[in-house]
Amino acid sequence: MKKNQDQVRVFTRRAFVIAGVQGALLGVLGGRLAWLQISQGARYKTLSDKNRINLKVLAPERGEIVDRFGVPLAVNAQNFRALIIPEQATDIEETLRRLQKMIELSEDDIQAVLKEAQKTAKFVPIEITDDLAWEDVAKIEVNLPDLPGLSTDAGKRRTYPFKEATAHLVGYVGAVSKNDIGDDPVLSLPGFKIGKTGIEKRFDLEMRGQAGRSEVEVNVVGREVRELKKRQSHHGRRVTLTIDGELQRFAQNRLSQEKSASAVIMDAHTGAVYALASAPAFDPNAFTSRISAAYWEELLANPAHPMTNKAVSGQYPPASTFKMISLLAGLQSGEINNNTTVFCKGYYEFGRDRFHCWKRGGHGWVDGRKALQMSCDTYFYDMATKVGIDKIAVVARMMGLGQKLDFELTEERPGLVPDRNWKRGKIGEKWQPGESIVASIGQGYLQATPLQLAVMTARLVNGGYAVKPWITADGLAQNSMPEKGWLKLDIDPKHLEIVKDGMEQVVNTKEGTAYGSRAADPALAFGGKTGTGQVQRITMKQRLEGVKNEELAWKSRHHALFVGYAPLKSPRYIASVVVEHGVGGSRTAAPLARDLLIETQKRDPGATPIHSLGLNPNAPLKNEEPA
Repeated sequence: MKKNQDQVRVFTRRAFVIAGVQGALLGVLGGRLAWLQISQGARYKTLSDKNRINLKVLAPERGEIVDRFGVPLAVNAQNFRALIIPEQATDIEETLRRLQKMIELSEDDIQAVLKEAQKTAKFVPIEITDDLAWEDVAKIEVNLPDLPGLSTDAGKRRTYPFKEATAHLVGYVGAVSKNDIGDDPVLSLPGFKIGKTGIEKRFDLEMRGQAGRSEVEVNVVGREVRELKKRQSHHGRRVTLTIDGELQRFAQNRLSQEKSASAVIMDAHTGAVYALASAPAFDPNAFTSRISAAYWEELLANPAHPMTNKAVSGQYPPASTFKMISLLAGLQSGEINNNTTVFCKGYYEFGRDRFHCWKRGGHGWVDGRKALQMSCDTYFYDMATKVGIDKIAVVARMMGLGQKLDFELTEERPGLVPDRNWKRGKIGEKWQPGESIVASIGQGYLQATPLQLAVMTARLVNGGYAVKPWITADGLAQNSMPEKGWLKLDIDPKHLEIVKDGMEQVVNTKEGTAYGSRAADPALAFGGKTGTGQVQRITMKQRLEGVKNEELAWKSRHHALFVGYAPLKSPRYIASVVVEHGVGGSRTAAPLARDLLIETQKRDPGATPIHSLGLNPNAPLKNEEPA
């Protein structure tokens, strides 16, 4: 009897458990059915009516680029586009031909879309054309039933208000290539652009932002009925530059008067770059859409290389601007001093070789200051044989030459400062004393960029501090905040003062090589050093015949260089200028640098620290557009 009762209790307990499980399953099933009918009923009704739901990735708005005063250098303008989704188009070419009758659409545009459709997934929209007028958008929208697979889109287009003036510095955006596509779905969006050069490339990820998404109900003819769900995209980061936009435009306009030139203007104490220009330039707005074949061929065919940012990637013999380094190396080594003099008779003999000074009759007796003032080659020839290339190279690298400077632009190149070990390792030959003589006046293997020459000059006149150039807030942080103090170089201040005195005399005394380019207003006076970089060796025949630089073919002419500082008594602003194959040698670069230094002093961009200006990413843009 007891056994039967136990069996009944066990059976009853199991029945309750089974019934509970069944009840829970029925509850879940009922809840699911209720959710589908009540919550998702409209969604499935849409699908049952032959409508469909498209999932769209929403492109984030790219962050702006502004100058130190908040003036826009790269912004996003309204842009209407026409798109086509291959899998929704019965016949892509037929749809495009119909569209061609409604709006301006070239044969090249049609062929480009057909080519893109062959290598792109069928569900990915393809951009047909952009920058549509509102009238064109209206025509397309009215005729959508006759244009299967086609739609319009209101997006943003990258615009560069300063055009050529900031082309190399700011850079430009372009279409995503196969090599660029990674895990980010936004890269597959039609017409999405990424940074290709300059600041646009260096800070592309930060300015790109984060994509959003939208679920849109689309009817049978492809027209959007309503938006079901949306997650907003996040705006990319704004990048603030140390650049003074108006000074940058002034520099670019001044450089454009030469066939090929570049310039850098920077702060001797903080390292902030106020202008960085290269000419000729190009219009970066042409690259935000499909650049015309004719314009692209024009850029490629230009022998002055308008696509190259010469200010950071052009490598030139520093020529006589290097004589400050040679003089400093001689003073530091102890081989020469403040009173050391050399007699220049127009040439220097070393063994059986004769090295000519640029002045055929010679300069007579000169000391270090006068050697800089008159750019006497003989003084440095004599010094180099005593000091040697290795000691000169140590000082050159200390001053920022022969190495990358951790600048934000990826196009930066390192230049070259040779020494005995370099030649043995690179060429497999022994260094010759004659090569030290040539190097002492900035020729031979030596190579420097305009940016490096600006840094060299800054370190010479700022008291010997290892200032580095920077152009964004990131550069400020990377260089450990200038206000905390740059590294003090191990250089005797008295030696720096001798060099600085010589640079002052170059411009402001009658015997100085740049006296004709001095500032008319004494309050805007500046110091500096000229340089003429030989492109090819001057033969004895040419020397005897007196062949002038301007008589040579453009590519065979010497480069013209000038580095300078202002104000004269308390240096703050640095300018370095290189004119490729300049007609008048160094006389071509000095007036250009003068104009830049005078304009910089007038604008005085360093008077207001960038910390107090445009670093707030939410600050409104200035309503200042270039004329």
